[in-house]
Amino acid sequence: MGKIVYTGGTFDLFHSGHVRFLKACRRLAGDDGRVFVALNTDAFIQAYKGKPPIMSYNERAEILLGCKYVDRVVPNLAGADSKPAITDVMPDFVVIGDDWARRDYYAQMQFTQAWLDDLEIQLVYVPYTQGISTTELKQRIAGWKVN
Repeated sequence: MGKIVYTGGTFDLFHSGHVRFLKACRRLAGDDGRVFVALNTDAFIQAYKGKPPIMSYNERAEILLGCKYVDRVVPNLAGADSKPAITDVMPDFVVIGDDWARRDYYAQMQFTQAWLDDLEIQLVYVPYTQGISTTELKQRIAGWKVN
């Protein structure tokens, strides 16, 4: 039987790095597993980053649902506290990019390894795609000139 994979994020300006990440989530879940994406709300992004996303929640959710690697999008209603979304899904794995390996992901998401262990959830890092990011795309767009 497949596994349940949970990941979360903003997924603004959907790009190849997002696709590769979600494909890794699907591989971990297996063909008969499920991949859940907890999508950050516009209000949380505004509060956290100090500016709104380029694309609205509904636009970002529609794109994610159109991705063959995603089974369900759930709103991340608790903002920085990921525990409510995680316990709603009750995944086998929480998956994040390995760019978080040298940062305090636990503090960012407001849970501990002990909390994950109590729920029998594994934290899995997948390779981060270098050279592409939403920030990189915004920089490319800023330098693009319309004739």
